[in-house]
Amino acid sequence: MSLTTLTYIAADLVALAVLVGALYAPRHSRKDLMAAYIGVNVGVLAVTLLLSTSDNVGAGLGLGLFGVLSIIRLRSSSLAQGEVAYFFAALALGLLGGIKTHLIIVAILMALILASLWVGDHPALMRRNRNQTVTLDRAISNESELITELENLLGAQVRSVDLKSLDLVNDTTIVEVHYRMS
Repeated sequence: MSLTTLTYIAADLVALAVLVGALYAPRHSRKDLMAAYIGVNVGVLAVTLLLSTSDNVGAGLGLGLFGVLSIIRLRSSSLAQGEVAYFFAALALGLLGGIKTHLIIVAILMALILASLWVGDHPALMRRNRNQTVTLDRAISNESELITELENLLGAQVRSVDLKSLDLVNDTTIVEVHYRMS
């Protein structure tokens, strides 16, 4: 293994440490997903390094493998949108670390991915905004009445509602509500 290859591996591992250790763990702390992010990143790095050194394998196969890995992982469990962002960041960092192009460009792109997640998932960003699914013990079909009920219940300004279920027989309403805390 050449010194250049080891440098790309080191760059990926540093970026992975920042992604998982400095960004994800302090904010979310799901051990199962931390292991998934690390495993996916190192696995994609290894496969990408192997594909980049082979003369018989085209870029199309590598990108196809990337798509298959994404589909398999995303179908195996339900992930929140923020977790999907970290998952794709781990994949992208592994791909960048395995593609032997200009190291400066790779480092800049890795830093861009990490910086975008740092900003996009920062606790101070939109900290008063919330969303959740609420089940009400009465059927409310009128949207303005539903919003008023939710604002009283949550003590917040409702931004939008998405009616998931209106059960007139059991007298319940299930709604996804996006709101802003006062």
